[in-house]
Amino acid sequence: MNVNWMKVFIAAFFEVFWVIGLKHADNFWTWAGTVISIFISFYALIMAGRKLPVGTVYAVFVGLGTAGTVFSEIIFFGEPFKVEKIILIVVLLIGVIGLKLVTKDEVEEGVDS
Repeated sequence: MNVNWMKVFIAAFFEVFWVIGLKHADNFWTWAGTVISIFISFYALIMAGRKLPVGTVYAVFVGLGTAGTVFSEIIFFGEPFKVEKIILIVVLLIGVIGLKLVTKDEVEEGVDS
């Protein structure tokens, strides 16, 4: 896996934190963590989008972030576990993985080269 796709995974990882933070932050430190997570998430996403196809990057980012947020809410915040929800998340991830597999990993040559 190349470095740019790792940036997408890092962005999605921090997306989970800031989405949860938007719902659960209630003091200065939790809001500060949310803002920092937003910054890291979007910075990594923008850096990956400079070298990879933006549509695919965004689809992978949103898909992984959605799955991570749903699983985090179930595990850490007592959201009810529903088989239907898990099946739909799996379908979403299959679509994201399929999109990633059919997208060329060639890095575009540009100003940064």
